[in-house]
Amino acid sequence: MKTVKRTMSIIALAATMILTVSCKDGNKNEPAEPMSNEMHQESMDDKDDIAMSDNQDSKAEAILNDYFNLKDALVNDDNGKAKELGNTLAKSLKDFDASNYSDNEQNELKDIIEDATEHAEHIGESDIKHQREHFKALSKDVTDMVAITGTDKKLYEQFCPMYNNNEGGAWLSMNEEIRNPYFGSQMLKCGKVQREIN
Repeated sequence: MKTVKRTMSIIALAATMILTVSCKDGNKNEPAEPMSNEMHQESMDDKDDIAMSDNQDSKAEAILNDYFNLKDALVNDDNGKAKELGNTLAKSLKDFDASNYSDNEQNELKDIIEDATEHAEHIGESDIKHQREHFKALSKDVTDMVAITGTDKKLYEQFCPMYNNNEGGAWLSMNEEIRNPYFGSQMLKCGKVQREIN
């Protein structure tokens, strides 16, 4: 009797293993066709994402270009030009659409863009001392934005330790050479490169 039970158990176990293996093999073969279609579909979707990403990149790059133009106006002590460029930058910031980023990135970008827009608008209506105060906060916002959006440009984060009663202030530049937007002609070369981005 024990032998019969043992034989039956072995047969049941063998049958279970055969069914399990054949089901796994069947599952392996069945999705092969749809999987290649999914992969093809993914690559098609990737192309759409790349196109949308290029569009987003161009809006982020427009913000960067406006920021650098504003920085140059402050370097040149040009209050009128800085006002004009502050308003230009505010418009570019408002045009930015973060909908192609992850939910978390969208939330961060929304806060960054909102804050940066406020500073750019203040720059558009202030004297140069006040413009430089807002430029410090704006520079942090733009640096935070670049950390999320990325850029194909090589950027330098530069720092002047003497600005704002030795509290210091950072800014971004496309050139390694220091041109200080916080002091302009007073101390044009005061500062150092803190890090390279890209």
